[in-house]
Amino acid sequence: MKTFERRTVMPVAAKELFAWHERPGCFERLNPPFDPVEVEERVGGLEVGARTVVRMPLGPVKQRWVAEHTAYEPGRMFRDEQTSGPFSKWVHTHTFVPKDDHTSELVDHIDYALPLGPLGSAFGGGFAEGQLERMFAYRHTLTRNDLSRHAAFASKPRLTFAVTGASGLVGSSLIPFLTTGGHRAHAVKRTGAEFDESALDGADVVVNLAGAGIADERWTPERKVLLVQSRVDYTRRLIASLKKSGSKPKLWIQGSAIGIYGDRGDEVLTEDSKVGEPGDRAGRFLAKLCIDWEAAGEEAASLGARVVHLRTGIVQSARGGALSKLLTPFKLGVGGPLAGGRAWQSWISSEDLIGIVPFLAYTESIEGPVNAVAPHAVTSLEYAKVLGRVLHRPAIAPLPAFALRALFGELADGALLASQHVEPRRLATAGFRFLHPMLEDALRFSLGR
Repeated sequence: MKTFERRTVMPVAAKELFAWHERPGCFERLNPPFDPVEVEERVGGLEVGARTVVRMPLGPVKQRWVAEHTAYEPGRMFRDEQTSGPFSKWVHTHTFVPKDDHTSELVDHIDYALPLGPLGSAFGGGFAEGQLERMFAYRHTLTRNDLSRHAAFASKPRLTFAVTGASGLVGSSLIPFLTTGGHRAHAVKRTGAEFDESALDGADVVVNLAGAGIADERWTPERKVLLVQSRVDYTRRLIASLKKSGSKPKLWIQGSAIGIYGDRGDEVLTEDSKVGEPGDRAGRFLAKLCIDWEAAGEEAASLGARVVHLRTGIVQSARGGALSKLLTPFKLGVGGPLAGGRAWQSWISSEDLIGIVPFLAYTESIEGPVNAVAPHAVTSLEYAKVLGRVLHRPAIAPLPAFALRALFGELADGALLASQHVEPRRLATAGFRFLHPMLEDALRFSLGR
């Protein structure tokens, strides 16, 4: 039998720390992006008898793991035990220890045994210990960060959010982040051209993130039509539905992207910079798409809503997006900069991006365009070096522009090779605190490195 324990002081009272764990979305928040599990079934919350069934990665295969809750003391502790899975024994006790009126200690204590007895311990003991250290370092850091962000607005009323694109990279993290903070968050589910209008009822904030993936496929004429319809046309239908129902959200957060600026070389771009330069061939389609998307969202002002256009940079998350596509070649040692490495890449961690949403909701002075990027942009060459360093792999195999154009067509110039050195000036002026202002910190957190 082995024991693992991790203790971390948290910036809230034990009662609030326990409440965070008991709210909907906690399990999803704590599911690490670098080693995620797939939920098959969940019954109950934290109380005795609650049951969770997941499939977890174990080398090249996925192992089914069933855990049941066997102890529960509100505000103080709960315990779950494996009834079926990869361990011979697993007993996980979560304890919430009061420190004073404003702080507490989170204690994760695990008693476990590996299969195959001494042989399993000899060959797998070090790996298991390393994985537990990696996972719980991530979980405790995320918990502390979330609690700090929500505590900043603890005196404000909780809000109701309606989120489109809720199954996407950002939306799937945003909803559990909001619900564990005590907010109500509803996914606006879509089937084809239809969507669940009831999810918009009573929303204080609408976060419109819906849209087919920009870099998922080549920009064929048919794909371009889909990119427009899934953003511009869909946004118009959402607002028309609100007008018909009489619902009046206080804030409309409109999805957009830094692609609105086009390919701008070394020019430093702020929210006051020109967009969609007429002479900019590279990225012209993407810039126009973003301009039209923002224009469609601006109609929400007729409902009396404050409108913010969230111009998002390259989101860094091991769950998906650009980073997940780069991991395989870099891990194989064949990663490197794109087209000489001179283009600027303005990025943002997934955690900072979702943290911007409640910040905007409670910061009523902000409206119009907001650059959702970290304060330190990097060149493609710098990005490759940092990712290689984090993964302990070389990053010297460049991919030339002609190869990218052959592979991706217009998408290469429009999104992959465009240079955009963007600054988050409005967020900085308003006092937003970035958890990951530097690229290496963001990558290490999301990759568990």
